[in-house]
Amino acid sequence: MSKFVNNIDEFFNFCKQNEVIFVDFRFTDMIGTWHHITYNIHSIDKETFNTGIPFDGSSLQGWQPIEKSDMILKPDVQSAFLDPFTADPTIIVFCDVYDIYKGQMYEKCPRSIAKKAMQYLKDSDIADTAYFGPENEFFIFDSVKIVDTAHCSKYEVDTEEGEWNDDKEFIDSYNTGHRPRKKGGYFPVQPVDSLVDIRAEMVQTLEKVGLKTFVHHHEVAQGQAEIGVKYDTLVEAADNVQIYKYIVKMVAHLNGKTATFMPKPLYGDNGSGMHVHMSLWKNGTNLFYDKEGYGHLSQTATHYIGGILKNARSVAAFTNPSSNSYKRIVPGFEAPCILTYSCQNRSASCRIPYGIEKNSARIEIRFPDNTANPYLAFVSLLMAGLDGIKNKTIPVGPMDENLFDLTLDEIREKGIEQLPHTLRGSLEALIRNNAYLKPVMSDLFINDYQHLKFETQVWPVEARPTAYEFKTCYSC
Repeated sequence: MSKFVNNIDEFFNFCKQNEVIFVDFRFTDMIGTWHHITYNIHSIDKETFNTGIPFDGSSLQGWQPIEKSDMILKPDVQSAFLDPFTADPTIIVFCDVYDIYKGQMYEKCPRSIAKKAMQYLKDSDIADTAYFGPENEFFIFDSVKIVDTAHCSKYEVDTEEGEWNDDKEFIDSYNTGHRPRKKGGYFPVQPVDSLVDIRAEMVQTLEKVGLKTFVHHHEVAQGQAEIGVKYDTLVEAADNVQIYKYIVKMVAHLNGKTATFMPKPLYGDNGSGMHVHMSLWKNGTNLFYDKEGYGHLSQTATHYIGGILKNARSVAAFTNPSSNSYKRIVPGFEAPCILTYSCQNRSASCRIPYGIEKNSARIEIRFPDNTANPYLAFVSLLMAGLDGIKNKTIPVGPMDENLFDLTLDEIREKGIEQLPHTLRGSLEALIRNNAYLKPVMSDLFINDYQHLKFETQVWPVEARPTAYEFKTCYSC
């Protein structure tokens, strides 16, 4: 992300030049939700950036008890940018959370954990920089309806691109008949691609707030889209995901539509992922490149892959942290769950992109999705990869065949692990296997995180009957 200010003096000069009235301080909770508190510009000064902003930590899921609820937001002035949507000039500033009781950065603050991970990387002497390039896919719908009560549970999403609208009578328009249809949305031109203009508006807004984009296109599913944003260092890349999701949802909202990063909103069509590209650098040199290696990857990169795949079942508790995540990572929808690696092969969990050279050598992990808290997802991938480098872990593979064609017996015969098939499985893996995370995640954080996920995702979903269960069990 481009920086608009570099220090506190520049911040206040920037605010004056842009006639800023409000300062919006934002921070991220454990599940990845962006929160904010807004101050009149006249009520803050340079000292505010040192003393911080007080707030109630007990009102956030999984954070502080009510008897120890006072916390401090520490603004990161270099993250500031103008909000493109507010009626009055408003500047947004990312914040980290400070624990007044322990006198340290809060151990449950995802952004603080990400900063701790970057310091750990530098102290390890393995590398000094980690680059992350997430690919965030999303859906744009015309409407969504949700019912969740004791006697009724249903949802309905709609988009004019949906093939279910082939015979619909439109009140203010007409039925064009031009639709991508199931799994047919990859790169068609208008009028089949009906989202060109709204994606372009999203791109221009992202550029306006400092994100560098390079591509936008329709994705495979009906109503699905993707915008390519340039990679960045770990913390900044996670910041960019928060901005990206905010911009996409707000532009859709202001156009009378609704955008969602939910992994699997449509049954039988492709879901939305967050493929993550990664590389490690030291003293300006890409540690993942070796011209003679498989796919031009170095042994360091191979060990990094080995660490991720070895620990993937617990990593998934952070990269795929919703019950809906596991409805996406099933064979046949370009969302792999088979833990091996390959060149250009999108059926493998780790893909080595085509045509990489010295400065572009990287790996792509394909199973994460957008329900992930980006800070925690990137940290867990980094720490798993570093664990692989330290232990010289050799991944299973490479395997260049279509892995979706393999039967379960063939997968077992080849000795390939798979991701868990449920969030419960990932959380149980995290409970058993978390030593690689301990340098940056405390026991308290890991314990409270998995408890929060059980309480808000696993148990509520397991307790609810579904429409399909009525269809298959009602006449038993």
